[in-house]
Amino acid sequence: MAETYTVNDHFINKDASVRALYDQLVSLVQSFGPIQEDPKKTSIHLNRKSALAGVETRKDYLLLNIKSNHAIKNPRIVKAEQVSAKRFHHKVRISSPKDLDEELKTWLEQAYILSA
Repeated sequence: MAETYTVNDHFINKDASVRALYDQLVSLVQSFGPIQEDPKKTSIHLNRKSALAGVETRKDYLLLNIKSNHAIKNPRIVKAEQVSAKRFHHKVRISSPKDLDEELKTWLEQAYILSA
């Protein structure tokens, strides 16, 4: 039987600010409409009909993997990967509430639309 994970499991031994950032991130994504939090072994998927983003928790920051239908060229992208002809994954480090800005909101809103 597969192990089940909870959102809280991802915040064990992490700085409290990481959980606060995660909660702010979820609120931001929920401003577009309903989502489901889907905790996995190594990340938490944020799903609409499909995953629009994945969140990896680190000791004192979040690593956010955003789905896109095009390459995003931006110094904030710490890793970019083309996973199929029209699917890209972009990792962005979220270290403080100021990282949850309009630019990131735009990327997440586009991912939300793609995940319909």
